Amino acid sequence: MLKSSKNVLVVDDEPKILEVVCLLLESKGFRTFPAENGSQALEIFDSENISLVILDLMMPDISGEEVCIAIRKKSRVPIIMLTAKVDEGDVVDGLGLGGR
Repeated sequence: MLKSSKNVLVVDDEPKILEVVCLLLESKGFRTFPAENGSQALEIFDSENISLVILDLMMPDISGEEVCIAIRKKSRVPIIMLTAKVDEGDVVDGLGLGGR
């Protein structure tokens, strides 16, 4: 279990989903860093000490897969992929990129 002092980057282009996930995590003592797109997510990741990433895969500017690849080039931080994709190939691809 992550300690309450951990920083979580939450990335989703749907404002309601972003809000709900952040509120839930904050209610459990986590510090959240919301990002509405991939570019913003990478900026936050580079400027904060992020311990966990919750990452939507389907975003308009930079895909979640691309964000995952960029993060993996510099860190082994855990990445939980949050997605509506249900195709087995998409799941396998996401796991291959380093997501959970």
